[in-house]
Amino acid sequence: MSAAQERRTLLERRTVVLAVGAAGAAAALTACGGSDGSGGAESVQQPGSGGAGGAVLARTADIPEGGGVVFAAQKVVVTQPSAGEFKAFSATCTHQGCAVKDVVDNVITCPCHNSTFDAATGSPTAGPATQPLPAREISVAGDSITLA
Repeated sequence: MSAAQERRTLLERRTVVLAVGAAGAAAALTACGGSDGSGGAESVQQPGSGGAGGAVLARTADIPEGGGVVFAAQKVVVTQPSAGEFKAFSATCTHQGCAVKDVVDNVITCPCHNSTFDAATGSPTAGPATQPLPAREISVAGDSITLA
């Protein structure tokens, strides 16, 4: 192989390696980034809402006092720690990212490693989780609960 052919082959290899590297970097950045500027927080979308904010998530009567409901598709858990007080948190456990399972007696439970969280504050009450569930913004109007 001549010197010119060797240079051409080397340049072709570099081009392929750079292209593969750029594609991998783009994929990694896409996976890590959030389009809403929330640092990767999940985008909440009510089925059938076409992505419009303010879609009704639940009726207040659907959320038991001292309990709550996990909305898996929206990755949110809505609680009612006391009569008429509604709270919402991420349904993703801060320990290893499992989805929380249920809310009973004002305790949100993660089934993976039995971490528990306070239904009023999202703070961990038993480990291994040490960080609180991030709060999610909701609004209550009449008997409708919507994600903000």
